Amino acid sequence: MPKRVDHAQRRGHIIDALVRVAAAEGLHAVTMRGVAAEAGMSLNLVQYYFDSKPQLMHAALERLEQQSHERWSARLARLPHPVTAHAFIEAFCAEALPTDGPSRAFHVVWTSYAVLAMTDPELAAQPFVEGPNRLERQLTDVLRQAQAAGELAADVDASVEAARLLAMSHGLGTSVLVGQRTAEAAKAVMRHHLIGLFGLPAEV
Repeated sequence: MPKRVDHAQRRGHIIDALVRVAAAEGLHAVTMRGVAAEAGMSLNLVQYYFDSKPQLMHAALERLEQQSHERWSARLARLPHPVTAHAFIEAFCAEALPTDGPSRAFHVVWTSYAVLAMTDPELAAQPFVEGPNRLERQLTDVLRQAQAAGELAADVDASVEAARLLAMSHGLGTSVLVGQRTAEAAKAVMRHHLIGLFGLPAEV
């Protein structure tokens, strides 16, 4: 009887190979042949699962996003319940910064993808912004719930603040990657912003 192939596992193996190549050489240097070599597969087999490099790159982005969300959920699970809106968003900010191997890989690939998509129509055609849009909607909902619970001032524009939190996390994450500031310094900036947003006592 022929061996049954786990296609999802094989796709994941190929995506993980792309992430390793991208982390070592940059996403711009990724080729289908290079990914095949890293995965220990033939180029034809990689192309069986992914028709093109843009399709593979987008699949990698989705996988990294899912893994990041799982790490965020794990952070939330370790917090005392019920989880406050402040704690929820603080956990998001901590996960959004490139402080370890997995979060660094996500930030490198996401940022590189964004830069490449600006000048590559084939990459830009992928539904790249749906992930950030989904996250922005989730943060907006949490902030509105915080307002209803009295945790957050009623005059805060939840949708604008959600957009600002995403922009800050991306910008601070990039500043860590390029060595402008340490991860701890970036965390301190985010913490300072959240203290002001939620009207909490300043840290001493």
